[in-house]
Amino acid sequence: MTGVRNATATTVRGPDLPVTGVRNDTATTVRGQCGADFTAVGRRRWCSDACRQSAWRRRRAAPRPTQPAKIDTVYECPQCQTRYLGTQRCDDCNTWCRRLGPGANCPHCDDLVAVSDLVADNQFGVNPTTRPMRTSGDPLVT
Repeated sequence: MTGVRNATATTVRGPDLPVTGVRNDTATTVRGQCGADFTAVGRRRWCSDACRQSAWRRRRAAPRPTQPAKIDTVYECPQCQTRYLGTQRCDDCNTWCRRLGPGANCPHCDDLVAVSDLVADNQFGVNPTTRPMRTSGDPLVT
């Protein structure tokens, strides 16, 4: 059996260099999910169970809904009804404002207008008018 190597054989590269295995497990350092460096041994990919669970949760996290940029959002103070563009706190009342949604200054009066002020709640939910169904005895009206 000449020319056949054993899979677990080790090689010596010189008198000063250490003997390394075929898999070379101890020569690689892996960075875990938590950012800690650790030496992978065998099939181990995570430094701890908490790191493994954190990576699983990150991979399967639900996508977050997109929010408009803060500078494009209109806020309204619940006490004095003053509107602000991109500012979440009322200067006069020193309270947090409620978010109305995306908006901007009105081109005619320069007041702050939210998109929800311009569009009715049921504007896009209205069904088109349908003609009543014809029964077999009714004449066809054109």
